[in-house]
Amino acid sequence: MKNMVTNTPTRNHQDLPSLNRINDFSHLMNYFWNYFDTPAFNADAVAAEMEPRIQVTETKEAVNVTAELPGIDEKNLDLQISSDGYLSLCGEKKNAFEKADKDAYFSEISYGTFKRTIPLPWDLDYDKVSAAYNNGVLNISIPKSSEEKQKFKKIELSSSKN
Repeated sequence: MKNMVTNTPTRNHQDLPSLNRINDFSHLMNYFWNYFDTPAFNADAVAAEMEPRIQVTETKEAVNVTAELPGIDEKNLDLQISSDGYLSLCGEKKNAFEKADKDAYFSEISYGTFKRTIPLPWDLDYDKVSAAYNNGVLNISIPKSSEEKQKFKKIELSSSKN
């Protein structure tokens, strides 16, 4: 292909050996830094992956906490609630997957511990807490105390005419 202005052959950067080396080196450096940014080397990412996602909802009668804990065995869970209103979820994940084929071998291991503490800003009846764990989902229900149930009063609106 020729340059229309100078009538000389054009070259793209793939034709220049020095630019190819620079591109190759740039790709190598990107691969290198991305490799060390993977969860295997990034402790914050590993901790965030282990920490369960939660949802806290409130009804008139109770506060409900739902936590996603996939891959965690029920016997590896520890739940505690303190009298000053903190719910702690602790657990350990032990997961191993292996696949061996004729010419290839693959192994993925995921393990670690987590602890998540949730402040509960309500007056709750901690003696009547109930919890259920099914298919990696933890549901905790904490009934409100009778004092908490009576804390709210409906406010009537009066129409103001100017």
